[in-house]
Amino acid sequence: MSGTRRHTALPKAQTLVEALPWLTRHHGKTVVIKFGGNAMVDEELKAAFAQDVVFLRHAGLKPVVVHGGGPQISAALDRHGIVSEFRAGLRVTTEDAMDVVRMVLAGQVQRELVGLLNRHGPLAVGLTGEDAHTITAVKHTPEIDGTPVDLGRVGQITALDTGAIEALLADGRIPVVSSIARSEDDGHVYNVNADTAAAALAAALGAETLMVLTDVEGLYEDWPRSEEVISRLTATQLEKLLPELSSGMAPKMQGCLHAVRNGVRTARVIDGRVQHSILLEIFTDEGIGTMVVPDSAEGASS
Repeated sequence: MSGTRRHTALPKAQTLVEALPWLTRHHGKTVVIKFGGNAMVDEELKAAFAQDVVFLRHAGLKPVVVHGGGPQISAALDRHGIVSEFRAGLRVTTEDAMDVVRMVLAGQVQRELVGLLNRHGPLAVGLTGEDAHTITAVKHTPEIDGTPVDLGRVGQITALDTGAIEALLADGRIPVVSSIARSEDDGHVYNVNADTAAAALAAALGAETLMVLTDVEGLYEDWPRSEEVISRLTATQLEKLLPELSSGMAPKMQGCLHAVRNGVRTARVIDGRVQHSILLEIFTDEGIGTMVVPDSAEGASS
């Protein structure tokens, strides 16, 4: 019996040993994870995500979770009889819609995520960008074909104060941040793109890694003609590709570019439809998404 037991346990030991160099490399480092897409609505994926984040925390990393809530916001707006409209890839957010956005993000999505993480111990603490001036924004007015577009309460980040997040990390907690910002100039709040918020926080925290969960395998080489995923590219290579990207992928890749241009060592877009994709990406050779590195890292190992 003992021989059989020894044999069946061996692969587990080998897996742990394989992870050792990554555990050593990432120990004590901050990792910002943007939670979104399918991983946010599928019960099994949600549970696996929570396990992964708690594993990172117990493995000596400092995870910070940033989330939006597109599907949940759309459903809640429908229930309130408010039409969802998107322009320039962003949700038009009226004052009425903003109340719903805030309620859904801080009162529903964040609460559920905090609850899933806290099944594993007193770890997660939820906050929004409003708390302790974490994220400050002004009105964002993009241009379409040279014409300014009014998106309502959609914000552009102007300042970050990471004091509250850093205090939580120092206390061994897992901050869960909703992508709502305080206004710099009018006492209201803004809806900010969660990909953009995650990237800005990663840079401000001096994070080792930004990980963005999405519903595709990564950045495709020549979509839709090819399903070949680009596994690694530099900031300059990414910058050249940005104008061609879809409206959904653009803010994610712009966020990755911002992160690596501002001190984050690697930024990765990974497939949130794969259970435990975070652990696969951080602790294995294969990597399962697209990794962006600073230009200075070209030729260096991941």
